[in-house]
Parts: sequence; structure tokens; C-alpha cells
Amino acid sequence: MASRHEVKCINKTDRYNAHERIRAIGGINDDGTNWKLTQEQAIQGIEAGKWSFYVAVRGHIVNVIIAVSRFGNKYLKTEADGEHPNNLLSLYECVS
Repeated sequence: MASRHEVKCINKTDRYNAHERIRAIGGINDDGTNWKLTQEQAIQGIEAGKWSFYVAVRGHIVNVIIAVSRFGNKYLKTEADGEHPNNLLSLYECVS
């Protein structure tokens, strides 16, 4: 079963294509240490059944899913988003 992790921060690029907007996602482990994965690593982990991710939005839990752009490129977004992953893009920038 996939381990579940809350995404608390992201690193963005300066790109406007949905599949290129997010460079990395991050959060905090149970032991208080930080974790960070590239978008590609997160997608691979989701597809392998290793991890699942979510975002807490105004008290609601929203799952992070893999979407495919109209050009066939995979990217991360939340279930509630359209093509532009606003729930993720509204998170703070990850440090380091």
C-alpha cells in the first residue's frame, strides 16, 4: 500500500505549460524532517504504488493526481483543479 504524504510546499519554474509549472513538491515527515521530490520522482512513485500525496485546502483534503496535458506530458495536480494546478501552485516555495 502506498504511503500517504501531505504536500506543504512546491518549487515552481517560470514556464506556463501545465506540465512544466511544478519542478518539485515537498513536505514534512513524521519525525519532523523535510522531504522533497522532483515532479518526475513523485509521478514515478505514484505510478509504482509507492506514494500518494494530498494537499489540505481550507480544511479539506484534496488528492494529488497525475494528469496528462493535451500534448501528452504528465504532471501533478489536485483532483479539484482544471489543467492548471492552482491548489499546488498556491503553496509556499520549498526552501533548499
